[in-house]
Amino acid sequence: MSTGAREPVPILMYHALAHRPAPSVRALSVSPDAFAQQLALLGERGFTPLTTAALAAVWRGAGRLPARPVLITFDDGYEGVHRYALPALARHGFAATLFVSTGWLRGPYDEGGALDTMLDWDQVRQLAAAGVEIGGHSHTHPQLDQVDDGRLRYEAARCREIVTAELGAAPVSFAYPYGYSTRRVRRAVRAAGFTQSLAVGNTPARRAQGPYALRRLTVRRSTDIDEFERLLDGRSLGRVFAADRALTKAYALVRGARRAARRIGEG
Repeated sequence: MSTGAREPVPILMYHALAHRPAPSVRALSVSPDAFAQQLALLGERGFTPLTTAALAAVWRGAGRLPARPVLITFDDGYEGVHRYALPALARHGFAATLFVSTGWLRGPYDEGGALDTMLDWDQVRQLAAAGVEIGGHSHTHPQLDQVDDGRLRYEAARCREIVTAELGAAPVSFAYPYGYSTRRVRRAVRAAGFTQSLAVGNTPARRAQGPYALRRLTVRRSTDIDEFERLLDGRSLGRVFAADRALTKAYALVRGARRAARRIGEG
């Protein structure tokens, strides 16, 4: 066993699991067969999947990490998480975290805008009963750094309110839609009651990143098993995610300009 205080932890970010996903989510989807192969590799190599809350608790000083921790996370709330991921996780006894956009899920809070078939609340409850941690991912999945303060507070608080009402327990973990956050966004998520949040970053997570900016590694349709193993080991990440990082830098400039223009307009 290890305290894990200084060790990097791979946090894997998944979205849709489907044989035939909608075109809009295909690039960020994973086939059920590929997902099963990836879980088998985790088992063969002795990794121990944890929930987001469990990792954060250890990094706050509560307990110890296993020797090879890893996090399996899903964003948005696609129906394939229940259909395909739940039985695959159960076969291995693996923990996972699902971050839901409450206004995208099928049911009374659905506001439209979902990109593919989503979970309903009965399925979310079944996932929670099976030990999957349910976290927040905003209400309607906007770019949180681009909305005003009132909308920002609403998106975080409404999401937490709905999950609490449906599951009988308040969620403690959050993931930023699109991975974008600023200091203002992180403050709002914390004020809503979440105790840790995940970004993207495409590097392993480290305690020094802080509880509201933990980084994840993107798993996508094009991730073959060799690349998946490199993600786990933190090898060749610069090459694997070179295009993503170039786009992130470009988007950062655009997003900063938009925020500045909005402030000028508000002034």
